[in-house]
Amino acid sequence: MNQPSDTPTQELHQESEKRRIKSFVLRQGRLSASQQRAIDENWPKYGLTIEHGRLNFAEVFGREAPTIVEIGFGMGKSLAEMAEANPQQNYIGIEVHRPGVGALLKLIEEKGLTNIRIFNHDAIEVLEQCIPKNSLDGVYLFFPDPWHKKRHHKRRIVQPAFAKTIASHLKPGGHFHMATDWENYAEHMMEVMSAAPDFRNTQAQGEYTPRPDYRPLTKFEQRGQRLGHGVWDLIFEKI
Repeated sequence: MNQPSDTPTQELHQESEKRRIKSFVLRQGRLSASQQRAIDENWPKYGLTIEHGRLNFAEVFGREAPTIVEIGFGMGKSLAEMAEANPQQNYIGIEVHRPGVGALLKLIEEKGLTNIRIFNHDAIEVLEQCIPKNSLDGVYLFFPDPWHKKRHHKRRIVQPAFAKTIASHLKPGGHFHMATDWENYAEHMMEVMSAAPDFRNTQAQGEYTPRPDYRPLTKFEQRGQRLGHGVWDLIFEKI
């Protein structure tokens, strides 16, 4: 018996996925024993998958609370610190690299956190398939890959289409907070976001935001500051 062919909508989605330029390279990092144990033990409690479909945050977290998504949380230290310092908020972390997922699950266990859930998946697909429209109080994008070579700038995640996607998932008044330590990428973010019709800069036009207290200062930043390196924060509000 012949298998049913894909619908035109499915075919268009698959073709779009083939054409979409990814903003990350999927590196096969090695999991430590403790990271693997954290995944084995804690993923069933805190992990989410695309198959969950459109999320109901009240069901996922067992409560109604402001919900924030962090895209690309790395090894999860900053996300765990924010969740610990702000127990009144829900956090959803998205990270493609499995060692980072294991590291965050380990921190969740050590700190006894209950207000974090995790996707180990492409953020664009998670937003499209799992995050309801007009549902988020904030989206954080801290230190994404700057793709510093000019020929790779098209891979930078902050582009006009991405800004439109973020706007569609934020509540009115919700914030999109970006941070980078590459000045050229900061300028690129400022150009894209200043032109985005759904956003306004929380500072004066073209100005960056002083690092807010809720974004933890990383060891990497502290070292960079000692060496005179800059870090640029941008916070734009959905209007």
